[in-house]
Amino acid sequence: MIDVDGVTRRFGDFTAVDGVSLHIPRGEIVGLLGHNGAGKTTLMKMITGFLEPTAGSIRVDGHEVTAEPRAVQALIGYLPENCPLYPDMTVMEYLEFQAGLHGLAGAERDAALARAVRLTELAPKALQPIQTLSRGYRQRVGVAQAILHRPRILILDEPTNGLDPTQILHMRGLIRDLAEESTVIVSTHILQEVQAVCERVVILRAGRKVVDARLDELQRDGRLRVTLDRAEAEARPVLEALAPVRRVEAAERRFIYVLDADPGQAPEVGRAVQGAGFALYGLCPEQRSLEAVFAEAETAGEVRDVA
Repeated sequence: MIDVDGVTRRFGDFTAVDGVSLHIPRGEIVGLLGHNGAGKTTLMKMITGFLEPTAGSIRVDGHEVTAEPRAVQALIGYLPENCPLYPDMTVMEYLEFQAGLHGLAGAERDAALARAVRLTELAPKALQPIQTLSRGYRQRVGVAQAILHRPRILILDEPTNGLDPTQILHMRGLIRDLAEESTVIVSTHILQEVQAVCERVVILRAGRKVVDARLDELQRDGRLRVTLDRAEAEARPVLEALAPVRRVEAAERRFIYVLDADPGQAPEVGRAVQGAGFALYGLCPEQRSLEAVFAEAETAGEVRDVA
């Protein structure tokens, strides 16, 4: 559906996106994650045709973005981080205006408007001026304009930015509903939003892709957490004979060791530590959070690709 091949974008001497490649198949929900300034918005603007790459190429559903920007944009619904709304218009006036820009008319336009209002739960505010709406309802108007033409690709830049907890829950549910018929890219720097709605995460750091993996694969990574009664100097040689020791944590009089080992090696680890005369207090797979993955990506230089 979306193929990004070695894309770079420079602004003078500053490189905002540096040699990024990725493939997003139809129907996937992808979280584009990174600190502010990591290159997320620049990459999305290139995918949508608002910016041209300095190098590399992007194809969307077989269309080369630079050569056929209008064909690509017809396939995409886009919610920018700060969606440009017309505050003097009512919600319906604004959506009717956007429908006209998409070439929707007559019964097709009416059906599109009704669907967008229903999905975003905007009916109670439909006749109110946009300037009177809360931040949450303005975000809903932005999403409504993005889905009017039933896009095959939906790109949402910080969709929950500034929303209260109730509005965030509604937005998450809406994204899941929209993903039933669209490929969705959610760009954010908020880890919980990726964890809540996405199947796959792409992490950018300083314009480069450092992680591209399915969330379930990342969080089931091959590690074992072993809790023993022995300090590192005594336990490490025994454990490293089985697998590299990634991390050691001291907790009161017990020591926790994290091994780069498949969970299926747990019986072997257990036999080895008991054979060495150690007391085994705990042995289980390491459950990794997205926060841990993100922290590792910020310090590692290599690309992690499990997609």
